[in-house]
Formats: sequence, structure tokens, C-alpha cells
Amino acid sequence: MEQVQLSPEAACVIGTDEAYAETLRFELHGLWRKVIARRAPQLAQQLDTSGSPLPQGRDQVSYLQALNIWFQLLKIVEENAAMRARREAETKEGAAAVSGSFAKALVDAENVSRREFCDAASRLSVGPTLTAHPTEAKRVTVLEIHRRIYRGLVTLETHRWTPRERRDLIRDLESEIDLLWLTGELRLERPTPEDEIEWGLQFFRDALFDAVPEIFHRFHDAVHDRFNVEDQSTPCVQFHSWIGGDRDGNPNVTTKTTRTALERNRSTILDRYASALTNAARHISVSSAIARLSPATLAALAKVTDPFPSGPIGGHSNPGEHFRQALSAIQLRVSATQSGGGVAYRHVSDFIADLRRIEDALATIDAEWLAVRHLRPIRWQAEVFGFRTVTLDVRQNSSVTTRVLHEIWARTEPPPEYGTPEWSARLRRDLGAVDMRWMDDKTLSDEACELLGLLRLMREAKRGSDPQAMGPFILSMTRSCDDLLGVYLLARHAGFGAEKLDLRVVPLFETIDDLRAAPRILDALLKVPLARRSIVGQGGQIEVMLGYSDSNKDGGFICSTWELEKAQRNISRCLAEHDCHPVFFHGRGGSVSRGGAPTERAIAAQPHGTIHGKLRTTEQGEVVSSKFANRGTAQYELELLASSVLARSLNKTVPDIRPDFHDALEALAGMSQTAYSTLLHQPDFVKYFQQASPVEELAMLKMGSRPARRFGAESLDDLRAIPWVFAWSQNRHLITGWYGFGSAIASFRRFRKNEGDALLQSMFAQSPLFRLIVDETEKSLFHTDMKIAARYAALVTDEEVRRRIFGMIEREYAASCLGLKAITGSAQIGARFPMMTSRFARVQGELDRVHDMQIGLLRDIRAAPDGTSSVPLMQSMNCVAAALGWTG
Repeated sequence: MEQVQLSPEAACVIGTDEAYAETLRFELHGLWRKVIARRAPQLAQQLDTSGSPLPQGRDQVSYLQALNIWFQLLKIVEENAAMRARREAETKEGAAAVSGSFAKALVDAENVSRREFCDAASRLSVGPTLTAHPTEAKRVTVLEIHRRIYRGLVTLETHRWTPRERRDLIRDLESEIDLLWLTGELRLERPTPEDEIEWGLQFFRDALFDAVPEIFHRFHDAVHDRFNVEDQSTPCVQFHSWIGGDRDGNPNVTTKTTRTALERNRSTILDRYASALTNAARHISVSSAIARLSPATLAALAKVTDPFPSGPIGGHSNPGEHFRQALSAIQLRVSATQSGGGVAYRHVSDFIADLRRIEDALATIDAEWLAVRHLRPIRWQAEVFGFRTVTLDVRQNSSVTTRVLHEIWARTEPPPEYGTPEWSARLRRDLGAVDMRWMDDKTLSDEACELLGLLRLMREAKRGSDPQAMGPFILSMTRSCDDLLGVYLLARHAGFGAEKLDLRVVPLFETIDDLRAAPRILDALLKVPLARRSIVGQGGQIEVMLGYSDSNKDGGFICSTWELEKAQRNISRCLAEHDCHPVFFHGRGGSVSRGGAPTERAIAAQPHGTIHGKLRTTEQGEVVSSKFANRGTAQYELELLASSVLARSLNKTVPDIRPDFHDALEALAGMSQTAYSTLLHQPDFVKYFQQASPVEELAMLKMGSRPARRFGAESLDDLRAIPWVFAWSQNRHLITGWYGFGSAIASFRRFRKNEGDALLQSMFAQSPLFRLIVDETEKSLFHTDMKIAARYAALVTDEEVRRRIFGMIEREYAASCLGLKAITGSAQIGARFPMMTSRFARVQGELDRVHDMQIGLLRDIRAAPDGTSSVPLMQSMNCVAAALGWTG
């Protein structure tokens, strides 16, 4: 274990960011060792000496738990140091010095007029979407301890503490690390969907509710600094969630679960308003005996208290305090909204209007600062979170909707076969019918009743006090226009209207073939009268979701990235011909293989003319906790997302892709897909994958409520993308992030010769997309370790299969490294990313030992599955995930 040789007092004198981080690591390393010495003193030798024998028996669990805690502490230090670096930069050079800030986006847009800015800002809309994808290995209790440690480090930054107070703060940190040990990392039971709902809501309670007003303040400050005007507009941020709504392949999510999610989402934000209003009333103690209120101001406040005609609210205890009376009235109405009482707000807009009335009334007595400090943050929260916290999306697989529709038709006559012209004709005929035939649900299967019940719940929610509580119906594995029309028809069976549907149906295009077919599918959809009327009624805006994970699993990283780019261009052109426009919803995960990339650069690399100021993206599993667990980081990540979309919208000089770049990327994508597909279709490739990785043992981790396979089949097609990426990360092959790159580059250079080299280097310098591909490929290659991968490959029992498939992977790895160096001119993989390499160097030695332990544990558990404890193996998987920084 590497020891940081800095004194604890160095924090008081060291000014550089890295030195500050080293000081924190020193502090936490010492506290961590004290806890280990107390709880597991027998581990001292193994933790101090890299060449010592690996622990055996019960000591395996303790050793892995100790390393896991250390990897987690390193991540907390990294987050804290990054936050401090941003504050230091802003203190010394202003907000525009912080990359990803609104201030920097506006300074960089130096040729943009205020009118152009206002136009872009009015269209700006970002939608972070929290999902319960099973990539978060940490329990809620553990995340809460992490949050307290993070806050403890922030508290230690100040210089005002006496030596005694500082010792107490450090003891508190030691106690939290000790509690991490005593709490344990592993889940004893698989979480239920209800557990996942609470997991998602904690991020709002602890960070996001407070982060939103802060980024709005920063937006206003940036606008004022750039244009020297006060602008009360705000960027549109609308949080979505799939937690409790995503039932694709997860039978544990039912209509009852979705109703529970809606209720918990609603009660969480209403509880927040109640406490915030109590705090505002405590501070706004304006007396009419001192501040004379005009008749117009009194009339405005009277509108707030109108629902209580029996007398002024709180008048018995606060005579003459009209503002407190108005706030008390709002509090009572919020409470009634929570319980369903008679004075409940009928619509969230009425709540926002009451808050505005009090804000405006305070301005009339020159006390706008009171509104800015105590009321405007509540109104901004209401504009973002409404009476819902999040907009809850629903997702279901097209195979389910097709089966249910087939069953409904079979009740009256033999249904046509799916995929035939007769099926399409029946769909269009029924969609055009004025009335739907009444149907007794009691005659239907549980699956059909469940789906129709869900659609009825969506219709009910859209008629509630916050119509945005329920979001779109996302159809995964959309493969034809008929798939989408099937949802429209089922919605009609559930009570939606015949003229147009107040329901957004969002296609999710996931495979390479589906991405290529997307424009044709949407073109056909817009030619169906009911669908077109519904979409035009929604502003001519069609949300289209793009699946990064499954397209990668289908075609490999390079092919998938290029096909996603082309799909966005082609979809945009197709919809423009129908006077409609897309809002792209990017289904990204945390790792490179699942679309993970630096936010600012990923948005900058989006195709020309496809953003239009609007963007949605998923935040999955461990990404949610890394971005939104702490308020400061959450504020930065939200501002980074919104400012990146704004900057992309304001950039007038974004060129369309050069024809020669287009042709080169087309060729590279095709060649990389060929190489990738050749590997996946090798005889016994599935056997190699299952034996050379812990994919089959992943279910032991109990990370999420949904199964690893969609429908229980034992095939690569049915295996979800998350365990696919997880397994290749655990065994350090990481083929999902680079395989095919080497073959593609080598073939391109061989056929194009010197001209090819020059073109590749031009693309690297000038094409944001190709630069992103190269950079993310390099990061994946850096984290790949062929020596460790070979040790996992040795688990494959068939020597011929092992030598053949691992040999292909070794050769492709070597070709990829060679090709990458030729493009970048770098002599060493990873050298261009010193922060990444430094971060990995801190864990590499310990991580190598964890891999050795995991390989031995896989052998043991496979040899005697009934007689070997799975706990050490689960700990090792958590350890690898913590060290790499991603799960799936």
C-alpha cells in the first residue's frame, strides 16, 4: 500500500490542488489504517507488502472489505479536491474560468447578440433521467456514510478551527470510516422496486432540491456579467425517472409499483415545500405597522388567502403581518394537497402564482432581497419539481405490447400474424375507428390486464394537479412502425381519445439494424392520421431514444458510435420533411462501452443541427451517486449539462461533417464491425465468455431488482448490456470499449497508404466525433491488462477454445495500440491523460491482487458451488468496480 509522505498540517500551507488532494489522502489513509488495526489487525502484513501471500479463509473477506473502503475513500478525496479546485479557480479568475459554467459558455460565445442568446435560452431544455439500472453496487446506508465523510472533509477546509476542534473533526471522520467497516458493503437481499424508489429520492432530498436554485442564480449572474442586464428567465431543467416505471424485462415492476412511485415522488416534494415555507415564514416578519402596504399590495396578498374566507390566516398570532398570513395560507394549501383536503391546489401553476404574488408584494416595499433569499428558491424549485419531484417515464418491451394486442384481437376473431400486411392493415383500421369496442378485462390474461391498467394509470395521472408527473411511454426494441402504432391502439383501448392521444410514445432504437431503420419507421408513423394529429398536438416534437449499450453490444464501440451519429442526422432530416423536429434522448451508461464520456465533449461532438437546445440523457446506477450524492457536485454537473447544451446551441461555426471524413468513418465503422462480429460468432465464444469472466456469478451481487436477462434465455442476444460490459470489465479484457479499432485502422492505412495516415490525423485534429472515439478508445485500452486477462482466460477448460479466442483478443489489442499511437503520435497508451493514469496508479497494485483473489475464488466456487461461500467473490467484484470507477 503506497504511503503518502506528507504531514497532516500540510493542508494549512499547501496551495496546489494535487498537493491538497495528497494531504487528504494522507489524512484518510492514517484513519483507515487505525480502523483496520482495531478491526482486523491480522491484515497488517498483506496491506503493507505487495508481495505478501494472499489472505485465505475468513481473512479474504476482511482484506477485500478493507481495500474496498480505501478505494471508496480515494473517490471521495477526488470529488472533494475537484470541487475545491473549481472554487479556487472562480475565486482567483471569476466564474468564466470554470470549465462547464454558464459564465464560460457566454464568454466563449463572444459574437452572440443578446437577442440570439434569449432565443437560445428560451429553447434550452435538459432532462437528466435517473434509472435503477443495476450498476450501483453500494447500498443507500453506505452512500449516506460517504456523504458524511465528504462533508467532513469540506468542514476541515476552513482555517478557523482550534487544534482541539480539528482533532474532534478528525475523530468524527475516523468514526465514519469505522462505521463503513461495521456496516458492510454487500446487500444481503436483492432490493425491491420500492427500495429503488427510495434510493432515487434520497438524491433529491440530500442534494438536488438545493442544487437547482444555485444553478439558476449562477445562470442569472452569468447573463448579467455578459449582457449587463437583469434577466429573470431560467434554463428549463426537468428531471425524469425510470425508477418504478421501467418494466422492460422486470416482472417485479407492476402498475401498483408505478402508483407507489407517483405517490412517493409527490409526497417527497410536498414535504420539502412545507419545511421551506415554514422557514420562509420565520424570516419574513414584515409588519404593516412599520412597512405601509398599498391597497394593490394588500389586494394581491388577499388573493393568496382567499381560500380561507373565515379570517386572516395566522392573524390571531401575527396581527398586521400580512406576509406571514399569506405564507401560512400557502402552507395550509400545500398540506391539503398532500392529504387531499378541500383547499388543496388544483394545479401546480396555482402554487407558483401564489409565490409570485408574495415576491411581487415584497418588491413594492423595497424588500426584494427577502424574496430573493427566501421565496424565489422555492418558486424555482416549484418550476422544476412541481408536485412530482420527477416526471416518471414508463418503459416496456415491444414483444409485450405485441402479445397483448394479439390477445385482444383474438377475443373477437382470429388475429393476423405479426409482421404481415394484414397486421398493419388491422392496426390502421382500428386506429381510425370512432369508438372502441368495450372489453371485459376479466377475460384477459394477467399480462394484458397489467398493461391496460398501466395505461389507465398514465391517463389518470395526466389529469391530476401536475400533468407532468407522468412522462412518455418508451417502447424498447422498436423495430417497426407497427410496434409504435400498437401502443397507440392499446392506449385507445385504455380510454385515451380517438381524435388525438395525450400520450407521448417514444421509440427506443437499440440495435444497429434498428438505428438504420429509424428514419423509415418515423416517416411511416407520421403518415398515420392519429399519430400525426397527436404529435402535432404536442408541438410537432418527437422524442427519440437512442440505445448506446445494446448498439455497442451489437456492433462494437466504433460501429455503434458512428451509427448513432448517422441515425441522428437521418432522423432530423426525415422529421424536417414533416415539419417536425426530434428531441434526442441518449441512453448512456457510466462506462465508455455504454456511451459514457465527458459531458461537455460528448455534447460538443453531437451532429450538426440535431440538438436544437434540447437534450435528454440517462443517469444510471453508479453515475447517479457520483454526480448527485453531494450538493456541490450535483450543482456543477447540472450546470455542466445545461451550459454544454447552451454552448452547442450558441455555436454558429459548427460545420457539417466533411464528405471525406464521412466516407472514412463509414469505412472504419464497417471494418470494425466485421472484426467485432467475427469474434462474437466464433464457435464456443459463449463458453469462453462464461468461463473467462464472472458473468454467471454477477447475480450474487443483488445490485438491482431486475434479472440480468430480459426473458430468461441463455443467449448473448437476451443478455442485457450491463452484465455484458460488467463481465468484460471485471476480467480486464474490456473488449466492449475497443475491439475492432485495431483491425479497422490497420485496414484503412493499408488500403489508403500515406493518404490514409494524413486523413486519420486530420480527422483526429478536426473532427470532434473521431477525436472522441480515439480518446475513449485509448482510455479503454489503458485499463485493459492482457496479463491479467490471460489469467482469466486460463479458467476456460477447453484449451483449443481458450487459445483461439484469447489469441484473437491479444492480436486485436496489439493492433489497436499500434493504430492509436500512429494517430495520436503518443509513445505510450494513456500518456495524454495524466490525471487518469495517476488515479489508476494509486490502486493498480492492490487491484492486481484483487484479480488474483477473484480468479482463485471463481475456480473454487465453480469446483464446489454448494460448499464455497460466495461472499468473498462478491466482495472482489465490488472491489474491482470501485477501483475502476464503473460497474457496467
